[in-house]
Amino acid sequence: MSAIKDTFSILKYLSFLRIWNLFRLYFSFIISRIIRRPIVWGKPFTVSIEPTTACNLGCPECPSGLKAFTRPTGKLAIETNQQLLKSIGRQLMYVNYYFQGEPFLNPDFLNLVKDAKKQNLYVATSTNAHFISTDVAMDIVQSGLDRLIISIDGVTQETYESYRVTGKLDKVIEATKELVKAKKELNSHTPHLIFQFLVVKPNEHEIPAIFELSKELGVDEVRLKTAQLYDYKNGHVLMPANEKYSRYKLQKNGTYALKYAIQNHCWRMWSSCVFTWDGQVVPCCFDKDASYPLGNATNIPFQTLWKSEKYQGFRKMILTGRKQVDICQNCSEGTKVWL
Repeated sequence: MSAIKDTFSILKYLSFLRIWNLFRLYFSFIISRIIRRPIVWGKPFTVSIEPTTACNLGCPECPSGLKAFTRPTGKLAIETNQQLLKSIGRQLMYVNYYFQGEPFLNPDFLNLVKDAKKQNLYVATSTNAHFISTDVAMDIVQSGLDRLIISIDGVTQETYESYRVTGKLDKVIEATKELVKAKKELNSHTPHLIFQFLVVKPNEHEIPAIFELSKELGVDEVRLKTAQLYDYKNGHVLMPANEKYSRYKLQKNGTYALKYAIQNHCWRMWSSCVFTWDGQVVPCCFDKDASYPLGNATNIPFQTLWKSEKYQGFRKMILTGRKQVDICQNCSEGTKVWL
């Protein structure tokens, strides 16, 4: 029921302009797939904006946790955020303040959220919840944040820290309690609280327990998520034993492959885009190290970048030879990420 309420809360942000923009985007996407040439009508209705690249944890399949970026590390400035929101346009409906890093390591994070809410946008983020105290929980609820995903990949400290390296499960649980308490005290149905459980081999036996813990704490929803593994061909220590929870399948020759075929299309190239903390535009969330920069929106108007020769050239690569694009090799487009 809570998930249904959250869906309806997203729909309330629809307007004629946003519906018309979405229709134009989708129609141009269909035409582009047919003719194998990128045509783009409209602008993105959803974007991800990166608050920071920094993270306090050391998750083994995350470049932020591993401190493996070649791009600069930093945090999104309030002025940059305001500039981006203004340049994207009024057709924008959904902002996810997350790409890499832990959002709450940016001291201005909730001010970023407030600026987005002033634009009548649905706003979401994802956190490891290590920096949410009683006061911060109250501030989160008062900020107007619509959705808060809490990464919790275990119900015991041993299991949790096997992936969330250096993380403390008790901090996650305490933060969750404070958020639920703050919502009740302020009589607010937002943010919609989601426990995200990344299913890997060390924790798959705890799946029933995460639903029990969620109910006990008063969390609105639990989402099981399949894990992206970088080196999966010959198996991986994190790959779940139950193939149902994996993005990969065992082949007859003993190696593993994606469960789905990589096809020459990607709706994300029309519907959304990603901004790094310093305003760089990248195609999608799989370009974690900004290997395919499409221009900086702090220097060039976004409308110019969105339909630029460089952006169109990348879309054409997707339409004609997506298998050749390295960031697409492990992409979730077309597969089941949420279980």
